[in-house]
Amino acid sequence: MSDVNSTNNFLILNMNTPLAERLRPKNLEDYISQNHLVGKNGTLSQIISQGIIPSMILWGPPGTGKTTLANIIAETSKRPFYQLSAINSGVKDIRDVIEKAKQSGGLFTTKNPILFIDEIHRFSKSQQDSLLQAVEKGWITLIGATTENPSFEVISALLSRCQVYILEAFNKDDLEAILKRAITKDNYLSKKNIKLKQTKALLRLSGGDGRKLLNNFELVVNAINSDDIIITDNIVLEHIKNSTATYDKSGEQHYDIISAFIKSIRGSDPNAAIYYLARMIEGGEDVKFIARRLIILASEDIGNANPTALVMANTTFQSVSVVGLPESRIILSQCVTYLACSAKSNAAYLAIGEAQQVVKETGDLPVPLSMRNAPTKLMKEIGYGENYGYSHNATNNFVYQEFMPEAIANTTFYKPGQNTREQAQRDFLKTRWKEKYGY
Repeated sequence: MSDVNSTNNFLILNMNTPLAERLRPKNLEDYISQNHLVGKNGTLSQIISQGIIPSMILWGPPGTGKTTLANIIAETSKRPFYQLSAINSGVKDIRDVIEKAKQSGGLFTTKNPILFIDEIHRFSKSQQDSLLQAVEKGWITLIGATTENPSFEVISALLSRCQVYILEAFNKDDLEAILKRAITKDNYLSKKNIKLKQTKALLRLSGGDGRKLLNNFELVVNAINSDDIIITDNIVLEHIKNSTATYDKSGEQHYDIISAFIKSIRGSDPNAAIYYLARMIEGGEDVKFIARRLIILASEDIGNANPTALVMANTTFQSVSVVGLPESRIILSQCVTYLACSAKSNAAYLAIGEAQQVVKETGDLPVPLSMRNAPTKLMKEIGYGENYGYSHNATNNFVYQEFMPEAIANTTFYKPGQNTREQAQRDFLKTRWKEKYGY
């Protein structure tokens, strides 16, 4: 009976630990993805097998296994391991760890202690400076993890003493492998009958972040609270929803009037628009709120059909911010009638909406190397900016080249509207991109 109780207590404690932490790999055999680093012929695999660990920066998106990899390196190489987070550590903390590292054998053995610093890009210059001597003298082997480009976020003196290894975002196969591992390897989940019928929603919501994927998966499983679980996209979306804040000043009528106001301007009816403007002013509505909505409308419903509309709306907001009622009603009236009588186009609004949907569906696609800026030696060495055609050096200031990620090349988001100004834009785009985008 005591053994059963011990097992149950272990499971309860285990459940209180987040799934991502419970599943953290302890060795390279369980480590998913990053084959270019830890695969059979990976750079880090060879280094680890030789037992000579250099100071390094692990650079990659969130949830790709940087902390896990640092732990595995320390465990495999049998080195003392110290960990700091740049969020809540200072120079004193760094010096304390360095002293401990020296005392634990950093001066007397080739197996220097490892100091792992999570989010090292958050360290100030002085904090990074405090690491230099310890790295230079070999008192510690530094492993820094960062989601930011180390060329910009790590001081050059420290960067020159470290190798930079790039971790890639998890792809679809990697993420599905992580889910399957959770179902079969986790002490708690493996006792349930879980079937992954659909994974699209889970993968999309993760954004390529393995930690977020597991957190969302655990949330759904716990919400269902059953031993037999079938995971579908609808079930996932039912339990994981984006929280939205709702502005409410005076109830339903407030939203009805602002809705009618916006639709009247969109529908080119200045008389109805002025009526609803008067309703809001008499009802005590904040004139800045009205002006903010006009700024949004100027881009959403007029856009490039009349770019001056946005200038007008922004000037209106600035004006009503310094001129109070009753005079600001005149300024608002001028802007409302101008916008209502303007040509309309929602092409820019539709373009960003379609683009965001593609981003949600495809995740963080890599930017073509030719389109990446390369102000540092490191970035040039890995191919940033190679084969980029500088438009101003070409005829008509134009070079036909690929700007988009390969997976969505030739996708058209912006479709100019049927009005004088946007027809001119369409004609311009035809001379450049007719074959690519179909203008």
